[in-house]
Amino acid sequence: MKILLVSPKTPSTFWSFKHVLHLVSKKAAFPPLGLLTVAAMLPRDWQLKVVDLNVQCLDDKDLQWADFVLLSAMIVHNDSVREIARRCTALDKCIVAGGPLFTTGHERFPEIPHFVLGEAEEVMPQLVADLRTGSLQPIYRAPAFPNITQTPIPRWDLIKLRHYVSMAVQFSRGCPYDCEFCDIIVMNGRVPRTKSPAQFVSELETLRRRGWKDMVFVVDDNFIGNKQRTKELLHAIIEWRRRTRPAMGFLTEASINLADDPELRALMLEAGFRKVFVGIETPSIESLDECRKLQNRGRNLVAAVQTIQKSGLEVMGGFIVGFDSDSSDIFKQQFEFIQRSGVVTAMVGLLTALPQTRLYQRLKREGRLEAHSTGDNTKAMLNFRPKLNRKFLENGYRDLMRKLYEPRNYYKRVRVFLKNHRPSGERLRLSWADMKAFVKSFWLLGIWHRGRRAYWWFFLTTLLRRPRQFRIAIELAIMGYHYRRVADML
Repeated sequence: MKILLVSPKTPSTFWSFKHVLHLVSKKAAFPPLGLLTVAAMLPRDWQLKVVDLNVQCLDDKDLQWADFVLLSAMIVHNDSVREIARRCTALDKCIVAGGPLFTTGHERFPEIPHFVLGEAEEVMPQLVADLRTGSLQPIYRAPAFPNITQTPIPRWDLIKLRHYVSMAVQFSRGCPYDCEFCDIIVMNGRVPRTKSPAQFVSELETLRRRGWKDMVFVVDDNFIGNKQRTKELLHAIIEWRRRTRPAMGFLTEASINLADDPELRALMLEAGFRKVFVGIETPSIESLDECRKLQNRGRNLVAAVQTIQKSGLEVMGGFIVGFDSDSSDIFKQQFEFIQRSGVVTAMVGLLTALPQTRLYQRLKREGRLEAHSTGDNTKAMLNFRPKLNRKFLENGYRDLMRKLYEPRNYYKRVRVFLKNHRPSGERLRLSWADMKAFVKSFWLLGIWHRGRRAYWWFFLTTLLRRPRQFRIAIELAIMGYHYRRVADML
Protein backbone atom coordinates (compact mmCIF):
# COMPACT_ATOMS: atom_id res chain seq x y z
CA MET A 1 0.00 0.00 0.00
CA LYS A 2 1.30 3.44 -0.96
CA ILE A 3 0.17 6.31 1.26
CA LEU A 4 0.89 9.97 0.55
CA LEU A 5 0.59 12.18 3.65
CA VAL A 6 0.12 15.86 2.78
CA SER A 7 0.52 18.87 5.05
CA PRO A 8 -1.12 22.01 3.55
CA LYS A 9 0.54 25.34 2.93
CA THR A 10 0.41 27.71 5.89
CA PRO A 11 -0.26 31.34 4.91
CA SER A 12 1.82 34.19 6.28
CA THR A 13 0.70 34.45 9.90
CA PHE A 14 2.11 35.60 13.21
CA TRP A 15 3.64 32.17 13.90
CA SER A 16 4.75 31.27 10.36
CA PHE A 17 7.98 33.35 10.65
CA LYS A 18 7.86 33.52 6.85
CA HIS A 19 9.75 36.82 6.67
CA VAL A 20 12.80 35.66 8.62
CA LEU A 21 13.14 32.00 7.60
CA HIS A 22 15.75 32.94 5.02
CA LEU A 23 17.89 34.53 7.74
CA VAL A 24 18.19 31.21 9.55
CA SER A 25 18.39 29.12 6.35
CA LYS A 26 15.17 27.22 7.06
CA LYS A 27 12.03 26.50 5.03
CA ALA A 28 9.36 26.23 7.74
CA ALA A 29 8.91 26.97 11.42
CA PHE A 30 7.50 23.63 12.61
CA PRO A 31 7.05 20.11 11.19
CA PRO A 32 3.58 18.50 10.72
CA LEU A 33 3.55 16.66 14.05
CA GLY A 34 0.00 15.31 13.75
CA LEU A 35 0.66 13.85 10.33
CA LEU A 36 3.92 12.23 11.43
CA THR A 37 2.12 10.72 14.44
CA VAL A 38 -0.59 9.29 12.18
CA ALA A 39 2.13 7.90 9.93
CA ALA A 40 3.50 5.99 12.92
CA MET A 41 0.09 4.30 13.34
CA LEU A 42 0.17 2.86 9.83
CA PRO A 43 1.60 -0.61 9.08
CA ARG A 44 5.38 -0.67 8.82
CA ASP A 45 5.29 -2.63 5.56
CA TRP A 46 3.34 0.13 3.78
CA GLN A 47 5.20 2.67 1.65
CA LEU A 48 4.81 6.17 3.08
CA LYS A 49 5.74 9.56 1.71
CA VAL A 50 5.25 12.94 3.42
CA VAL A 51 4.88 16.14 1.42
CA ASP A 52 4.89 19.30 3.53
CA LEU A 53 3.83 22.13 1.24
CA ASN A 54 5.70 24.56 3.49
CA VAL A 55 8.92 22.83 2.47
CA GLN A 56 8.33 21.46 -1.04
CA CYS A 57 5.85 21.47 -3.89
CA LEU A 58 3.22 18.78 -4.36
CA ASP A 59 3.97 17.24 -7.76
CA ASP A 60 1.46 15.31 -9.84
CA LYS A 61 3.88 12.39 -9.78
CA ASP A 62 3.51 12.24 -5.98
CA LEU A 63 -0.25 12.02 -6.31
CA GLN A 64 -0.07 9.48 -9.13
CA TRP A 65 2.24 7.30 -7.01
CA ALA A 66 -0.22 7.07 -4.12
CA ASP A 67 -3.04 4.60 -3.54
CA PHE A 68 -4.56 6.99 -0.97
CA VAL A 69 -3.90 10.56 0.17
CA LEU A 70 -4.06 11.36 3.90
CA LEU A 71 -4.49 15.04 4.70
CA SER A 72 -4.30 16.81 8.08
CA ALA A 73 -5.18 20.48 8.48
CA MET A 74 -6.06 23.34 10.80
CA ILE A 75 -8.63 26.05 10.09
CA VAL A 76 -5.98 28.41 8.74
CA HIS A 77 -5.24 25.87 5.96
CA ASN A 78 -8.68 26.16 4.36
CA ASP A 79 -7.55 27.59 0.99
CA SER A 80 -4.63 25.19 0.59
CA VAL A 81 -6.89 22.22 1.44
CA ARG A 82 -9.34 23.13 -1.30
CA GLU A 83 -6.55 23.31 -3.84
CA ILE A 84 -5.17 19.92 -2.76
CA ALA A 85 -8.65 18.41 -2.96
CA ARG A 86 -9.15 19.86 -6.45
CA ARG A 87 -5.92 18.27 -7.68
CA CYS A 88 -6.76 14.91 -6.10
CA THR A 89 -10.17 14.92 -7.77
CA ALA A 90 -8.61 15.73 -11.12
CA LEU A 91 -6.30 12.73 -10.80
CA ASP A 92 -9.00 10.47 -9.29
CA LYS A 93 -7.13 10.10 -6.00
CA CYS A 94 -9.08 9.34 -2.82
CA ILE A 95 -8.54 11.63 0.20
CA VAL A 96 -8.96 10.80 3.88
CA ALA A 97 -8.88 14.06 5.87
CA GLY A 98 -8.45 14.73 9.58
CA GLY A 99 -7.37 17.40 12.01
CA PRO A 100 -9.03 20.43 13.65
CA LEU A 101 -10.31 21.93 10.39
CA PHE A 102 -12.48 18.88 9.75
CA THR A 103 -13.25 17.86 13.33
CA THR A 104 -15.19 21.10 13.82
CA GLY A 105 -16.34 21.72 10.23
CA HIS A 106 -16.13 18.78 7.84
CA GLU A 107 -19.58 19.61 6.39
CA ARG A 108 -18.00 22.51 4.50
CA PHE A 109 -15.92 20.14 2.34
CA PRO A 110 -18.28 18.09 0.13
CA GLU A 111 -15.41 17.51 -2.31
CA ILE A 112 -13.65 15.33 0.30
CA PRO A 113 -15.24 11.85 0.65
CA HIS A 114 -13.74 10.53 3.90
CA PHE A 115 -13.01 12.08 7.29
CA VAL A 116 -11.43 11.16 10.61
CA LEU A 117 -13.10 13.35 13.25
CA GLY A 118 -11.43 13.74 16.63
CA GLU A 119 -8.26 12.08 17.84
CA ALA A 120 -7.04 9.25 15.66
CA GLU A 121 -5.71 6.60 18.07
CA GLU A 122 -8.91 4.58 18.56
CA VAL A 123 -10.13 4.75 14.95
CA MET A 124 -6.89 3.95 13.14
CA PRO A 125 -7.22 0.13 13.34
CA GLN A 126 -10.58 0.29 11.53
CA LEU A 127 -9.29 2.85 9.05
CA VAL A 128 -6.27 0.68 8.25
CA ALA A 129 -8.50 -2.37 7.76
CA ASP A 130 -10.77 -0.44 5.40
CA LEU A 131 -7.83 0.99 3.46
CA ARG A 132 -6.64 -2.58 2.89
CA THR A 133 -10.00 -3.68 1.47
CA GLY A 134 -10.83 -0.43 -0.30
CA SER A 135 -14.12 -0.13 1.61
CA LEU A 136 -13.73 3.24 3.31
CA GLN A 137 -16.54 4.74 5.38
CA PRO A 138 -17.54 8.40 4.95
CA ILE A 139 -16.79 9.24 8.60
CA TYR A 140 -14.57 7.74 11.29
CA ARG A 141 -15.45 9.43 14.55
CA ALA A 142 -13.38 9.00 17.71
CA PRO A 143 -15.65 7.35 20.29
CA ALA A 144 -13.93 9.06 23.24
CA PHE A 145 -10.83 10.98 24.26
CA PRO A 146 -8.18 8.25 23.98
CA ASN A 147 -5.49 7.24 26.44
CA ILE A 148 -2.35 8.62 24.82
CA THR A 149 0.15 6.45 26.66
CA GLN A 150 0.03 4.13 23.63
CA THR A 151 0.58 6.88 21.04
CA PRO A 152 3.66 5.93 18.98
CA ILE A 153 6.79 7.99 18.41
CA PRO A 154 6.30 10.22 15.32
CA ARG A 155 7.94 9.08 12.08
CA TRP A 156 10.75 11.62 12.03
CA ASP A 157 12.46 9.58 9.33
CA LEU A 158 9.85 10.74 6.79
CA ILE A 159 11.01 14.38 6.81
CA LYS A 160 14.29 16.26 6.64
CA LEU A 161 14.76 17.83 10.04
CA ARG A 162 17.19 20.44 8.72
CA HIS A 163 14.36 22.29 6.94
CA TYR A 164 12.68 23.31 10.21
CA VAL A 165 13.41 25.96 12.83
CA SER A 166 12.02 23.86 15.68
CA MET A 167 10.87 20.31 16.21
CA ALA A 168 7.51 19.55 17.88
CA VAL A 169 6.50 16.98 20.50
CA GLN A 170 3.43 16.51 22.68
CA PHE A 171 3.09 15.50 26.33
CA SER A 172 -0.58 16.17 27.08
CA ARG A 173 -3.94 16.88 25.49
CA GLY A 174 -6.80 18.82 27.06
CA CYS A 175 -7.06 21.82 29.37
CA PRO A 176 -8.84 22.11 32.74
CA TYR A 177 -10.12 25.63 32.08
CA ASP A 178 -13.29 26.73 30.31
CA CYS A 179 -12.54 29.86 28.26
CA GLU A 180 -15.56 30.70 26.12
CA PHE A 181 -13.62 31.37 22.91
CA CYS A 182 -11.37 28.30 23.03
CA ASP A 183 -11.87 25.21 20.86
CA ILE A 184 -9.29 23.07 22.68
CA ILE A 185 -11.82 21.84 25.21
CA VAL A 186 -14.17 21.03 22.30
CA MET A 187 -11.59 18.87 20.55
CA ASN A 188 -9.53 17.52 23.47
CA GLY A 189 -11.66 17.87 26.60
CA ARG A 190 -11.15 19.48 30.00
CA VAL A 191 -9.36 16.57 31.69
CA PRO A 192 -5.67 16.67 30.72
CA ARG A 193 -4.41 13.31 29.46
CA THR A 194 -0.65 12.75 29.48
CA LYS A 195 1.94 10.45 28.08
CA SER A 196 4.20 8.69 30.55
CA PRO A 197 7.49 10.45 31.34
CA ALA A 198 9.44 7.49 29.91
CA GLN A 199 7.37 7.62 26.71
CA PHE A 200 7.99 11.34 26.25
CA VAL A 201 11.70 11.06 26.99
CA SER A 202 11.92 8.29 24.38
CA GLU A 203 10.61 10.76 21.81
CA LEU A 204 13.26 13.29 22.82
CA GLU A 205 15.94 10.62 22.65
CA THR A 206 14.81 9.70 19.15
CA LEU A 207 15.25 13.31 18.06
CA ARG A 208 18.64 13.52 19.77
CA ARG A 209 19.87 10.39 18.01
CA ARG A 210 18.74 11.82 14.70
CA GLY A 211 21.04 14.79 15.40
CA TRP A 212 18.57 17.46 16.49
CA LYS A 213 20.28 20.18 18.54
CA ASP A 214 17.94 23.15 18.43
CA MET A 215 14.62 24.15 20.03
CA VAL A 216 11.75 21.72 20.59
CA PHE A 217 8.19 23.01 20.86
CA VAL A 218 6.13 21.06 23.40
CA VAL A 219 2.81 21.74 21.68
CA ASP A 220 0.50 21.12 24.67
CA ASP A 221 -2.18 23.79 24.91
CA ASN A 222 -1.53 23.88 28.65
CA PHE A 223 1.68 22.11 29.63
CA ILE A 224 0.85 22.54 33.33
CA GLY A 225 -2.79 21.42 33.13
CA ASN A 226 -1.86 18.56 35.45
CA LYS A 227 0.97 19.98 37.56
CA GLN A 228 1.80 16.74 39.35
CA ARG A 229 2.30 14.85 36.10
CA THR A 230 4.24 17.77 34.65
CA LYS A 231 6.65 17.77 37.58
CA GLU A 232 7.16 14.02 37.20
CA LEU A 233 7.99 14.59 33.55
CA LEU A 234 10.40 17.43 34.30
CA HIS A 235 12.34 15.25 36.76
CA ALA A 236 12.63 12.61 34.02
CA ILE A 237 13.85 15.17 31.47
CA ILE A 238 16.41 16.51 33.93
CA GLU A 239 17.75 13.00 34.51
CA TRP A 240 17.85 12.39 30.74
CA ARG A 241 19.78 15.62 30.24
CA ARG A 242 22.32 14.58 32.85
CA ARG A 243 22.88 11.28 31.03
CA THR A 244 22.97 12.48 27.44
CA ARG A 245 23.89 16.18 27.52
CA PRO A 246 21.56 17.16 24.64
CA ALA A 247 21.92 20.61 23.08
CA MET A 248 18.19 21.13 22.58
CA GLY A 249 16.01 23.55 24.54
CA PHE A 250 12.24 23.78 24.91
CA LEU A 251 9.32 26.16 24.57
CA THR A 252 5.70 25.47 25.42
CA GLU A 253 2.31 26.94 26.38
CA ALA A 254 1.01 27.30 29.92
CA SER A 255 -1.59 29.12 31.99
CA ILE A 256 -0.70 32.19 34.05
CA ASN A 257 -0.82 30.22 37.31
CA LEU A 258 2.71 29.10 36.44
CA ALA A 259 3.61 32.29 38.32
CA ASP A 260 2.22 30.73 41.53
CA ASP A 261 4.58 27.73 41.60
CA PRO A 262 8.30 28.51 42.02
CA GLU A 263 9.18 24.80 42.19
CA LEU A 264 7.57 24.19 38.82
CA ARG A 265 9.35 27.14 37.22
CA ALA A 266 12.71 26.01 38.62
CA LEU A 267 12.18 22.49 37.28
CA MET A 268 11.23 23.82 33.85
CA LEU A 269 14.39 25.90 33.69
CA GLU A 270 16.59 23.01 34.83
CA ALA A 271 14.94 20.75 32.23
CA GLY A 272 15.89 23.19 29.48
CA PHE A 273 12.75 25.26 28.97
CA ARG A 274 13.45 28.77 27.73
CA LYS A 275 10.12 30.19 26.55
CA VAL A 276 6.47 29.87 27.50
CA PHE A 277 3.40 31.19 25.70
CA VAL A 278 0.71 32.43 28.10
CA GLY A 279 -2.87 33.37 27.24
CA ILE A 280 -3.11 36.75 28.96
CA GLU A 281 -5.93 37.95 26.67
CA THR A 282 -6.83 41.31 28.22
CA PRO A 283 -6.16 43.67 31.14
CA SER A 284 -9.94 44.31 31.34
CA ILE A 285 -11.45 42.55 34.36
CA GLU A 286 -14.91 42.75 32.81
CA SER A 287 -13.73 41.05 29.62
CA LEU A 288 -11.96 38.31 31.59
CA ASP A 289 -15.24 37.66 33.38
CA GLU A 290 -17.14 37.64 30.09
CA CYS A 291 -14.95 34.96 28.49
CA ARG A 292 -14.58 33.00 31.75
CA LYS A 293 -10.80 33.38 31.81
CA LEU A 294 -11.11 32.98 35.55
CA GLN A 295 -7.53 31.77 36.09
CA ASN A 296 -6.40 35.30 35.14
CA ARG A 297 -8.78 37.03 37.56
CA GLY A 298 -7.83 38.33 40.98
CA ARG A 299 -4.14 38.82 40.23
CA ASN A 300 -1.73 41.51 39.09
CA LEU A 301 -1.05 40.25 35.57
CA VAL A 302 2.01 42.45 35.03
CA ALA A 303 3.54 41.14 38.25
CA ALA A 304 2.70 37.55 37.27
CA VAL A 305 4.41 37.95 33.89
CA GLN A 306 7.50 39.46 35.47
CA THR A 307 7.64 36.71 38.10
CA ILE A 308 7.92 34.16 35.29
CA GLN A 309 10.49 36.30 33.47
CA LYS A 310 12.61 36.64 36.59
CA SER A 311 12.74 32.87 36.92
CA GLY A 312 14.58 32.73 33.56
CA LEU A 313 11.69 32.09 31.15
CA GLU A 314 10.69 34.37 28.29
CA VAL A 315 6.94 35.02 28.33
CA MET A 316 5.24 35.16 24.95
CA GLY A 317 1.69 36.43 25.30
CA GLY A 318 -1.67 36.03 23.59
CA PHE A 319 -4.02 39.02 23.66
CA ILE A 320 -7.55 39.56 22.34
CA VAL A 321 -9.60 42.65 21.54
CA GLY A 322 -13.26 42.69 20.57
CA PHE A 323 -15.01 41.35 23.65
CA ASP A 324 -18.50 42.71 24.29
CA SER A 325 -17.20 44.10 27.60
CA ASP A 326 -14.28 45.99 26.03
CA SER A 327 -14.45 49.75 26.52
CA SER A 328 -13.49 52.28 23.86
CA ASP A 329 -10.01 52.69 25.37
CA ILE A 330 -9.16 48.96 25.06
CA PHE A 331 -6.38 49.56 22.53
CA LYS A 332 -4.68 52.04 24.86
CA GLN A 333 -5.04 49.55 27.74
CA GLN A 334 -3.54 46.72 25.70
CA PHE A 335 -0.60 48.79 24.44
CA GLU A 336 0.31 50.08 27.88
CA PHE A 337 0.01 46.62 29.45
CA ILE A 338 2.20 44.95 26.80
CA GLN A 339 4.88 47.65 26.96
CA ARG A 340 4.92 47.71 30.77
CA SER A 341 5.08 43.93 31.18
CA GLY A 342 7.86 43.39 28.64
CA VAL A 343 5.95 40.73 26.68
CA VAL A 344 8.09 41.08 23.57
CA THR A 345 6.27 38.50 21.46
CA ALA A 346 2.71 39.79 21.83
CA MET A 347 0.26 37.95 19.59
CA VAL A 348 -2.71 40.31 19.52
CA GLY A 349 -5.79 39.23 17.62
CA LEU A 350 -9.37 40.26 17.07
CA LEU A 351 -11.79 37.94 18.82
CA THR A 352 -13.00 35.19 16.49
CA ALA A 353 -15.83 32.72 16.99
CA LEU A 354 -14.28 29.32 16.28
CA PRO A 355 -16.67 26.51 15.27
CA GLN A 356 -18.44 24.65 18.09
CA THR A 357 -17.01 26.81 20.88
CA ARG A 358 -19.31 28.22 23.53
CA LEU A 359 -18.69 31.67 22.03
CA TYR A 360 -19.81 30.39 18.63
CA GLN A 361 -22.96 28.86 20.09
CA ARG A 362 -23.81 32.03 22.03
CA LEU A 363 -23.35 34.33 19.07
CA LYS A 364 -25.36 31.96 16.90
CA ARG A 365 -28.23 32.09 19.39
CA GLU A 366 -28.01 35.88 19.40
CA GLY A 367 -28.06 36.03 15.59
CA ARG A 368 -24.66 37.73 15.47
CA LEU A 369 -22.58 35.22 13.49
CA GLU A 370 -21.71 36.55 10.03
CA ALA A 371 -18.93 34.39 8.57
CA HIS A 372 -16.70 31.37 9.10
CA SER A 373 -13.45 31.88 11.00
CA THR A 374 -10.28 32.02 8.92
CA GLY A 375 -8.30 30.50 11.79
CA ASP A 376 -5.89 33.44 11.59
CA ASN A 377 -6.65 35.79 14.45
CA THR A 378 -4.23 38.40 13.08
CA LYS A 379 -6.53 39.16 10.17
CA ALA A 380 -8.16 42.54 10.74
CA MET A 381 -11.70 41.23 10.35
CA LEU A 382 -14.45 40.00 12.65
CA ASN A 383 -16.70 37.03 11.85
CA PHE A 384 -19.52 38.29 14.06
CA ARG A 385 -21.37 41.53 14.78
CA PRO A 386 -19.55 43.24 17.70
CA LYS A 387 -20.93 45.53 20.37
CA LEU A 388 -18.36 48.24 19.62
CA ASN A 389 -18.29 49.75 16.12
CA ARG A 390 -16.80 47.28 13.61
CA LYS A 391 -14.65 49.84 11.80
CA PHE A 392 -13.42 51.23 15.13
CA LEU A 393 -12.28 47.74 16.18
CA GLU A 394 -10.71 46.75 12.88
CA ASN A 395 -8.88 50.05 12.38
CA GLY A 396 -7.88 50.19 16.04
CA TYR A 397 -6.47 46.69 15.79
CA ARG A 398 -4.33 47.58 12.78
CA ASP A 399 -3.05 50.69 14.53
CA LEU A 400 -2.26 48.74 17.71
CA MET A 401 -0.25 46.09 15.88
CA ARG A 402 1.74 48.66 13.93
CA LYS A 403 2.41 50.67 17.07
CA LEU A 404 3.52 47.58 19.03
CA TYR A 405 5.98 46.51 16.34
CA GLU A 406 7.25 49.95 15.38
CA PRO A 407 11.03 49.58 15.96
CA ARG A 408 11.39 52.04 18.83
CA ASN A 409 8.44 50.61 20.77
CA TYR A 410 9.55 47.07 20.05
CA TYR A 411 13.14 47.55 21.20
CA LYS A 412 11.90 49.43 24.27
CA ARG A 413 9.80 46.39 25.15
CA VAL A 414 12.78 44.09 24.64
CA ARG A 415 14.77 46.21 27.10
CA VAL A 416 12.01 45.86 29.71
CA PHE A 417 12.12 42.10 29.23
CA LEU A 418 15.92 41.94 29.47
CA LYS A 419 15.80 43.96 32.69
CA ASN A 420 13.38 41.46 34.26
CA HIS A 421 14.82 38.30 32.74
CA ARG A 422 17.31 36.28 34.74
CA PRO A 423 19.33 34.23 32.25
CA SER A 424 20.42 30.71 33.13
CA GLY A 425 24.01 29.88 33.93
CA GLU A 426 24.70 28.89 30.32
CA ARG A 427 27.31 30.97 28.55
CA LEU A 428 26.92 32.45 25.08
CA ARG A 429 27.63 29.83 22.42
CA LEU A 430 27.09 30.62 18.76
CA SER A 431 26.92 27.91 16.11
CA TRP A 432 27.89 28.49 12.48
CA ALA A 433 24.18 28.80 11.63
CA ASP A 434 23.80 31.40 14.40
CA MET A 435 26.70 33.39 13.00
CA LYS A 436 25.23 33.37 9.48
CA ALA A 437 21.86 34.56 10.79
CA PHE A 438 23.66 37.17 12.86
CA VAL A 439 25.50 38.61 9.84
CA LYS A 440 22.39 38.56 7.65
CA SER A 441 20.47 40.42 10.33
CA PHE A 442 23.11 43.21 10.29
CA TRP A 443 22.28 43.93 6.67
CA LEU A 444 18.52 43.59 6.98
CA LEU A 445 17.95 45.46 10.24
CA GLY A 446 20.99 47.72 10.40
CA ILE A 447 21.27 48.86 6.79
CA TRP A 448 18.36 47.93 4.57
CA HIS A 449 15.14 48.27 6.57
CA ARG A 450 13.58 51.19 8.39
CA GLY A 451 14.39 51.46 12.09
CA ARG A 452 18.15 51.33 11.48
CA ARG A 453 19.03 53.95 14.09
CA ALA A 454 16.87 52.28 16.75
CA TYR A 455 18.45 48.91 15.87
CA TRP A 456 22.04 50.07 16.24
CA TRP A 457 21.31 51.87 19.52
CA PHE A 458 19.65 48.68 20.80
CA PHE A 459 22.55 46.56 19.48
CA LEU A 460 25.30 48.61 21.08
CA THR A 461 23.65 49.24 24.44
CA THR A 462 22.76 45.57 24.86
CA LEU A 463 26.27 44.44 23.91
CA LEU A 464 27.83 46.83 26.42
CA ARG A 465 25.35 46.56 29.30
CA ARG A 466 23.95 43.04 29.02
CA PRO A 467 26.47 40.87 27.15
CA ARG A 468 25.11 37.62 28.64
CA GLN A 469 21.72 38.43 27.09
CA PHE A 470 23.09 39.55 23.74
CA ARG A 471 22.19 36.40 21.86
CA ILE A 472 18.54 36.41 22.94
CA ALA A 473 18.38 40.15 22.23
CA ILE A 474 19.50 39.70 18.63
CA GLU A 475 17.18 36.72 18.22
CA LEU A 476 14.27 38.91 19.36
CA ALA A 477 15.38 41.68 17.02
CA ILE A 478 15.28 39.25 14.09
CA MET A 479 11.83 37.95 15.04
CA GLY A 480 10.64 41.53 15.44
CA TYR A 481 11.24 42.06 11.73
CA HIS A 482 8.75 39.27 10.92
CA TYR A 483 6.13 40.65 13.29
CA ARG A 484 6.63 44.14 11.82
CA ARG A 485 6.05 42.81 8.31
CA VAL A 486 2.88 41.01 9.46
CA ALA A 487 1.63 44.23 11.08
CA ASP A 488 2.42 46.28 7.98
CA MET A 489 0.32 43.97 5.81
CA LEU A 490 -2.84 44.13 7.95
